[in-house]
Amino acid sequence: MTIQETLDEAKAAYHELLTGRAVAEFRDQNGETVRYQAANARSLAAYIQDLENQLSTACRPSAPMQFWGR
Repeated sequence: MTIQETLDEAKAAYHELLTGRAVAEFRDQNGETVRYQAANARSLAAYIQDLENQLSTACRPSAPMQFWGR
C-alpha cells in the first residue's frame, strides 16, 4: 500500500469519526487494521499529518542542478 493510499484511508476514517460514526477503521502502512473512536480522533489527525509530511518529503523535487563551466 502506498503512502497516498494509506493517507486516503486515514482521511476517510477521520471523516467518519467527525460525522458521527462511533468507530472508524482502516489498514495502516504495515497492513494492520487500526480502529479509532471519537475519543482518540486527535491521534488519527496526528497520524494523517505524519503521512502528509512523509508524502511531501517523498514528492519534493531535488535542488536545481548547477553547472560549472570554464
